[in-house]
Amino acid sequence: MLDFTQYSDSAGSLDVDAAPAATSDSDQSLLDAYSNAVIGVTERVGPAVVRVETGAHTPGGRGPGGLGSGIVISPDGLVLTNSHVVGSSRQIRLRDIEGVVTDARVLGVDPDTDLALLRADGARDLHYASLGNSRHLRRGQLVVAIGNPLGFESTVTAGVVSALGRSIRSVSGRTIEDVIQTDAALNPGNSGGPLVSSAGEVIGINTAIISGAQGICFAVASNTAQFVLSEIIRHGYVRRAYIGVSGQTAPVPRRHAVIAGVDNKMGALLAQIEPNGPASRAGLLPGDVVIGLDGVAINGVDDLIRVLDRDRIGRTLKMDVLRLGRLREIDIHPVERKTAGK
Repeated sequence: MLDFTQYSDSAGSLDVDAAPAATSDSDQSLLDAYSNAVIGVTERVGPAVVRVETGAHTPGGRGPGGLGSGIVISPDGLVLTNSHVVGSSRQIRLRDIEGVVTDARVLGVDPDTDLALLRADGARDLHYASLGNSRHLRRGQLVVAIGNPLGFESTVTAGVVSALGRSIRSVSGRTIEDVIQTDAALNPGNSGGPLVSSAGEVIGINTAIISGAQGICFAVASNTAQFVLSEIIRHGYVRRAYIGVSGQTAPVPRRHAVIAGVDNKMGALLAQIEPNGPASRAGLLPGDVVIGLDGVAINGVDDLIRVLDRDRIGRTLKMDVLRLGRLREIDIHPVERKTAGK
């Protein structure tokens, strides 16, 4: 009978049972490193995550109310969450990890990025988390999502950064740029909660899930959140430029591109021009195709919307337009867009 439990030779003996034990120790070490990273992030940021309740508690409110998550970003009670969590509510309740409830008010909302800024009333020296620099993220990096999915408070999930620089459509119809895609599991109620790096910095605000897709979740980058935060604090809303048009993305006929000497395959086809608006005063007409603005190539409506930021309010800009196949350069003077939050 052959005995496989031990092999002896002149060099000594070898116990084959030792190899699986070594492998098991190695796996345990790796697991501990991963677990310790997630545990460290949770203990550091978890106390700053709050439950955001809206709806029925407000005067005259009906129905069960809304539920989401938020992250405290300053000790005096500034809280970031999603605008779709807040909705039209102007009175909010926040519940922290210890069960303490406080009222909050809405400082400003930005549906174009699905972000909202709240302030907890009468609360000071709160647990808070810091916003990190989302430009330092790399695909494959460990991230942790904390929130209240389906009402289960302080739930933690972990995953990796699946992709960077994604674009998704906001409830306002505008595209949200520089979105982080992750496989950290999110469910309704996670919205507004933080996406956190292994360093314990908030690098995203969880915002959306593609219905029917597993493991595809999104967060608004922290750099976008920082911009929205500063705009709301300064103005109460996010300032953007406006020219008074509606349109759609449309292909540029090859013959028109050749005649005009441009490389655009797509452009922003103007469908309607607002009377007495900046576009109307500049002489734009329905049917014009915008292919450039202020030196930036325009390959669709989303490009046009993105270029019309706060830095172009009140300036005279050069707009390149194809009209009946001919290239025209038009001067246009964008104004500040009126918003409901103004």
